[in-house]
Amino acid sequence: MGFFKRLNQGLKKTRDNMSGAINSALYGKNEIDDEFYDDLEEILVMGDVGVVTAGEIVAKLKDAVWEKKLHRAKDVKKEIQKIVADMLSGGEEMDLVTIPSVLLVIGVNGVGKTTSIGKMAAHFKSEGKKVILGAADTFRAAAIDQLQVWADRAGVEMVKHKEGADPAAVVYDTISAAKARNADVVICDTAGRLHNKKNLMEELSKIYKVIDRELPYADTEILLVLDATTGQNAISQAKEFGNICELTGIVLTKLDGTAKGGVVLAIRNELKIPVKFVGVGEGIDDLRPFAPAAFAEGLFEEDKDSDD
Repeated sequence: MGFFKRLNQGLKKTRDNMSGAINSALYGKNEIDDEFYDDLEEILVMGDVGVVTAGEIVAKLKDAVWEKKLHRAKDVKKEIQKIVADMLSGGEEMDLVTIPSVLLVIGVNGVGKTTSIGKMAAHFKSEGKKVILGAADTFRAAAIDQLQVWADRAGVEMVKHKEGADPAAVVYDTISAAKARNADVVICDTAGRLHNKKNLMEELSKIYKVIDRELPYADTEILLVLDATTGQNAISQAKEFGNICELTGIVLTKLDGTAKGGVVLAIRNELKIPVKFVGVGEGIDDLRPFAPAAFAEGLFEEDKDSDD
């Protein structure tokens, strides 16, 4: 099954929740009136789009309906889809030109961070890139062991130290290995202990210094992994981590297990952080680069496999 079809299926819960409600709000209307706009805003907020972003979508739709003289429900839904795609666009590309390029991956326990690293490694390897993983989440032995499982599964090399080792030292050794073996991409797992911000900030600061010293001109991405099923809590986490470090992108996991897929819009629009990867399944190839138009289509297109 192609990834677009998996994305479409993965968004089924969110689509049923939002698109079905929009259809009901539009049903039998000859004119798009204020009642519909109120209903739409409520539907979007319930879909975890967020109050601010929901308001912006409705305002843009009002302008478009007026300017384009839209009346048919089908055309209105298409316009919503277009507004959403435009809102999600920008910055989703991974700018990894230097050899090596570095990805630092952060996120609290349980969001699928280690799993996402393994899947990203498999993705880059499928593009013909040589990938090395660094197990710099050294405070949990399970994290190192789990990353080794994913490194083996993806068929990539991994650098690790003992549990409790200095994470910056692991990053240093991973970069050294990448230079020696002419690797294209270095992906480092890092700890995500939000309850101890001071330690986390110090740890990340040391890691940045190592990267700046060893690879001063390397393209570097700092990616935060978030669990889509947590809805608005994911936005809170993004804000917290954004206060600690300069995030360049989001990896959103477990979109297939939630009706809260609208949280993507809130993250992108309110926090101005681009979504780089989305996950819609357990398979090693079920995490892919984010495509705004495909995502918007998956949110609002009718389910072609349904009996409706």
